[in-house]
Amino acid sequence: MFKRRRNKKTDYKKRLALLKSEKVRVVVKRSLNYIHIQFIKYEKQGDKIILEETSKNLKKYGWQGHKANLPSAYLTGLMAGFAALKKGVSEAVLDLGLNTSIKGNAIYAAVIGIKDSGVKIPMNKEVPRERIEGKHISEYAKKMKQNDQEKFNKQFSDYIKAGFEPEKLNEHFVQIKNKILEETKG
Repeated sequence: MFKRRRNKKTDYKKRLALLKSEKVRVVVKRSLNYIHIQFIKYEKQGDKIILEETSKNLKKYGWQGHKANLPSAYLTGLMAGFAALKKGVSEAVLDLGLNTSIKGNAIYAAVIGIKDSGVKIPMNKEVPRERIEGKHISEYAKKMKQNDQEKFNKQFSDYIKAGFEPEKLNEHFVQIKNKILEETKG
């Protein structure tokens, strides 16, 4: 019948429902090191990618944190949302594909970033703002630094090599978010 269905790559029933909405689809993918966001429009010749944003681009704003955690997912969503608005996309729908919907994961943090930029996108899962802002990472780093310096050095070695203090991730998040907001206003 359908090779992609047999190989469990496409859920055609779910895809058809999304396509019937005639809205632009937002696809959020998370790898070990990055967050990737695509705005995709259906056309008879095949899907057309309107824009793609990746957490690699956070570097131009000075982001020193990991590029696949909740704070970076939110910031990448914020950047993607503003880029989508510039391309005339004001409304979209989330396409999870075959991903399982898990409350509080990076996909939903990215969607909240997109929503905060002004793109209308329906969503009923929320991620606590403290987690989006990286407070949980900052608190964990502080606790670990006090209790087990060796484990702290191993866990946050990439941050330390970059000369960044992981205990200040929350403050760093706020700075980067403000830079993104300033750039989009100008």
